[in-house]
Amino acid sequence: MGSALAAGPELGAVQKQATNWPAIFMFLFFVLFTLGITYRAAKGSKSAADFYAAGGGISARTNSLAIAGDYMSAASFLGISGLVYSSGFDGLIYSTGFLVGWPIVLFLIAERLRNLGKFTFADVASFRLDQTSIRIISATGTLVVVAFYLIAQMVGAGKLIQLLFGLDYLYAVVIVGALMIIYVAFGGMKATTWVQVIKACLLLGGATFMAGAVLYLYDFSPEKLFAAAVQTHPKGDAIMAPGGLVSNPIDSISLGVGLMFGTAGLPHILMRFFTVSDAQAARKSVFYATGLIGYFYILTFIIGFGGIALLMSDPSYFKLGADGTTYDKVKDMVGGSNMVAVNLANAVGGPYFLGFISAVAFATILAVVAGLTLAGASAISHDLYAQVFARGRTTERAEVNLSKFSAVAIGIVAIYLGYVFENQNVAFMVGLAFSVAASCNFPVLTMSILWRGTTTWGALAGGLVGLVAAVVMVVLSDAVWVKTFGHPAALFPYANPALFSMPLAFLTIWGVSTIDRTRRGDRERAAFDAQFVRSETGIGASSAHAH
Repeated sequence: MGSALAAGPELGAVQKQATNWPAIFMFLFFVLFTLGITYRAAKGSKSAADFYAAGGGISARTNSLAIAGDYMSAASFLGISGLVYSSGFDGLIYSTGFLVGWPIVLFLIAERLRNLGKFTFADVASFRLDQTSIRIISATGTLVVVAFYLIAQMVGAGKLIQLLFGLDYLYAVVIVGALMIIYVAFGGMKATTWVQVIKACLLLGGATFMAGAVLYLYDFSPEKLFAAAVQTHPKGDAIMAPGGLVSNPIDSISLGVGLMFGTAGLPHILMRFFTVSDAQAARKSVFYATGLIGYFYILTFIIGFGGIALLMSDPSYFKLGADGTTYDKVKDMVGGSNMVAVNLANAVGGPYFLGFISAVAFATILAVVAGLTLAGASAISHDLYAQVFARGRTTERAEVNLSKFSAVAIGIVAIYLGYVFENQNVAFMVGLAFSVAASCNFPVLTMSILWRGTTTWGALAGGLVGLVAAVVMVVLSDAVWVKTFGHPAALFPYANPALFSMPLAFLTIWGVSTIDRTRRGDRERAAFDAQFVRSETGIGASSAHAH
């Protein structure tokens, strides 16, 4: 069971449903409203700082909502509530794993990132190291994470819309791709931020209403809700005990490591810290966002148990057997267990609330892919083109224009890959994205900031080893080697590689840096003091719009 199930819905084979007109009208309203915002943002985006970082003019509270919107994917909503529905207590592994990464971001990264960087985390990693080498490995890690995350989100979007709206899969993928291109290419970070803020408010509002309606039916007593769930679920008391979802302790730890440290290496999340005016605002953003995200995951837990208590005994939400009466309460739900939240919306709020939640689920995917696309386009234009190929000899206009073209190209590729992977099991892809973020991006970023001894050769070798190790281990695991390639047994016994690939990256950075006695390595160690002062105090860090 990979972390992808919770971070990018693996919906499996679905049947196209009847057209859901309330959902379509609500989604069209969201799209038209956000396109209006994009139009205004496009008129105000005149510089690279405007395009990449919204000019540094986003407030801490607004940015916290945008971070939450970027992080709370449709699958966090649909996937985690589905996991709780099928496995009970163990669904909390994902909720907790996704949440506990934020204190790491808060205490280790957020403030230092804002003090040292401009637009991308590669700016920070290369602050005292060789620009070309570090930007190449950072941009590579970014693009790998973005690619796998995007494929999972696009396939999830297509399946979700096919199921909820009654649209064909291809049309759904094209709609998502086209809208994300428009948001990013025309509006840049300002438009992307406000799409995420609106989506976060809608998602938090919808989930709050749904969880409140469930608790209302049980006199606002979680104890009564859990008792009803235990009575209804086929596993009985076992749903309140750990071990039902991930029974292997090493796999559980590896999953937790990937979710915790992967969060601190996700490029579209790290970019958000450059949109605020200073390090204090960056720290506040993470603090507020952690509260919002924690609240959201509590709601998904209630929604999952509400699904058990209210849906399992109602045959209208299940595919019935040949006799017209029997069904598997866990496996036979219409649309699969990922549709628990959607079906529960119908049970507690009727067809119009079902339409609202369906539209919010689509808007959620749209906001996440917009953030991913902007991160990928920034890596291509700012890190690779401006700093590696042009070596700084370029203009802001040329850089921003290339970023817009990159966004269009990424969007087209995402549409194509989403179509090609329609019938493939993509459950491992977001797991791989988190593993690469934890094994490549996070070690390179933290070691360059926190350890004086880090050199370019060490960071380059460590990032490369972490990236390759994470990819190879996932390919050799059951999810790919057996289920996708059809081999009889997996060569790597665990579903989640981060417990092995991340320490390997850190050890490589330490080992190679230690034996690096070149003149450049000595200069890089000597430059640590100046970096440390700036990272801790912000002295020398100008506001984003002045970059």
